[in-house]
Amino acid sequence: MKKIHCLNVISKHGTDLLTDQYQLTEQLGEADGILVRSAAMHDMDLPDGLLAIARAGAGVNNIPLEKCAEKGIVVFNTPGANANGVKELVLASLVLASRDVIGGIQWCQSIKDDPNIAKTVEKGKKAFAGHEIKGKKLGVIGLGAIGVLVANAAAALGMEVYGYDPFISVNAAWMLSRDVKHIMSADEIYRECDYITLHVPLVDSTRGMISASVLQEMKDGVVVLNFSRDVLVDEEAMAEALNSGKVKKYVTDFPNPKSVNMAGAVAIPHLGASTEESEDNCARMAVKEIMDYLENGNIHNSVNYPNCDMGVCRTAGRITVLHKNIPNMIGQIAAALAAESINISDMTNKSRDKFAYTMVDVEQRADEETVERIRRIDGVLRVRVL
Repeated sequence: MKKIHCLNVISKHGTDLLTDQYQLTEQLGEADGILVRSAAMHDMDLPDGLLAIARAGAGVNNIPLEKCAEKGIVVFNTPGANANGVKELVLASLVLASRDVIGGIQWCQSIKDDPNIAKTVEKGKKAFAGHEIKGKKLGVIGLGAIGVLVANAAAALGMEVYGYDPFISVNAAWMLSRDVKHIMSADEIYRECDYITLHVPLVDSTRGMISASVLQEMKDGVVVLNFSRDVLVDEEAMAEALNSGKVKKYVTDFPNPKSVNMAGAVAIPHLGASTEESEDNCARMAVKEIMDYLENGNIHNSVNYPNCDMGVCRTAGRITVLHKNIPNMIGQIAAALAAESINISDMTNKSRDKFAYTMVDVEQRADEETVERIRRIDGVLRVRVL
């Protein structure tokens, strides 16, 4: 019986997929797998028997990825599962930033006791007039699961869309509308676009990417939307750009003491993926990922180990080895099996930076002595027999 611990409330659309081979447990120490959303895990003592963590969402900054990799714990996320929810909020934010809908609503509430409110509205509504987004230039920086959907939807609404992503995947490229101009430099977006929306991961190269110098490159009156991470934007520089009028509006899904006090900022309470549909989709994907790994050893959408899939084992058994990405590892694993006269019917090995994963289907069941022989190989982090 495999045991799963939920650090947050996980949609039943996901946990209901668990078969009778699984049991939900309240005890972290006995868990084979963890399902998590936003719970902070960096200071958590992870049990030695923990095999996998699945984050029901895309961001994994709440999980100690390196620590998990060193302990042989595979960490999964669910890219794309919440993409439509974020896309819809980005589209709504384009309108909110173009037409002073929020200001108009607040004004109506302020005059709600006026018996002649209908006439007052007709006289005063011009103060909240804005612009249409059709025909305007939108720059989408990052063409992953969310960025592609935003770009395609904006193009369908009549915007002139520029897309930039030096690392665009083949799958994303196939999904991108032919109406989106795929450009090779973010500088062109900064210079040309009326609206700029960020859809990139937080890594060293993207932290603070919207800097004072980048803001100066942008058109006067530009609108910047941030539904990725708050620290992608230098908020001191953004506050100054808003005060000077260089930036007309800054829409962020990450309120903090700085952004909520910026004149001209629209702070949304992290609602991008906060829909029932997104939470259900993320939960389903996370549970499927963790089940496939625990049962078959297959890895899909890991953020600290390489993706690797050998389907369902059709031989006497399968051995999986998480290890450091060092020379002669495959040879040593094969030699350990040969020493016990165990024949290999199929094998695959994938690497990712410092870590690697080897899957071996064998024609005879490996005993504990064989498994221990593999464990003793320098650089091996975890061995499983399935």
